[in-house]
Amino acid sequence: MVQPQLELVSFKTCPYVQRAAIVLLEKAVPFKITYIDQANPPDWFRKISPLGKVPLLKVDDTVLFESAVIVEYLDEVYVPHLHPADALRRAHNRAWIEFSSNLLTEQFQMLKSPNREAFEAAAGRFALSLDRLEAELGAGPYFNGAVLALVDCAFAPLLLRTTSMEPYLVLGVFARRPRLKAWSELLLARDSVRQSVVPEFAELLINSWRGRAPLGPELFAGSRS
Repeated sequence: MVQPQLELVSFKTCPYVQRAAIVLLEKAVPFKITYIDQANPPDWFRKISPLGKVPLLKVDDTVLFESAVIVEYLDEVYVPHLHPADALRRAHNRAWIEFSSNLLTEQFQMLKSPNREAFEAAAGRFALSLDRLEAELGAGPYFNGAVLALVDCAFAPLLLRTTSMEPYLVLGVFARRPRLKAWSELLLARDSVRQSVVPEFAELLINSWRGRAPLGPELFAGSRS
């Protein structure tokens, strides 16, 4: 049976396309990734993206959009399956995948804060959500225990961005959350996670926020740790 040609479309610092790339790399499925300019997407992208958002997954001539849909499709079609076999546990994992998306939103809102007071308030909300995540994590090493799951792949982009920005923001994200710290270090050391972004990812991420965040020049003036 001829396997379909897979092509991801996104921009280089998109956390949602990274989820799909991690899943494909974990499954050793060949794929191509095409990066576009987020601020000035090409006409061909506008024509095939119903919501005008990334990521997209082209499966031959069929276009899938929305990262949750994309990773669920990939997990259904390609082995090894990363979702738990148990229906309740699988639903529980899906709920926490949604929580990871909410954390990415909170992180984004924090970085888009118009002033220092708003930033501190947003950082406090982000910290409370991280505390809730810390309380949910068990003995590990992964979210469900011994085996990597789709939920781990979903959290990895958040943890990579948090780790990359921590030397600048110095929020103490991992200082008092030992389970989160161990989980993050384990995930970020995986080949699938390291290979899911471009080599210059950290530099692109910091430069991007330095340029577009209202407090960017202040927050990302230089590493403080």
